[in-house]
Amino acid sequence: MAWMAWTTPTAIFFAVIACLLLVFTFLAIRFPETPRIGLLRIETTRGDRLFISLLGSAFLCLGWLAAFGSPLWGALICCLIYAAAVFRWV
Repeated sequence: MAWMAWTTPTAIFFAVIACLLLVFTFLAIRFPETPRIGLLRIETTRGDRLFISLLGSAFLCLGWLAAFGSPLWGALICCLIYAAAVFRWV
């Protein structure tokens, strides 16, 4: 893995994603849910909403970098608000 730039932020990012997947797997086993129809008028489960929020957050961060550059603290706040909205209304 020497070819990859493993920095502390990169390791934290992948660790958080792995923990999210483990938590959502546990929730799916412990508390099964039925899909619900939200604002997008498609059936979504917790995992679907997680995927939508991660994908949207990636685009928000790219847009932030294009508009403002780094640091990404403002983008992180926008992503957290976006994820909360996705889990609430989608």
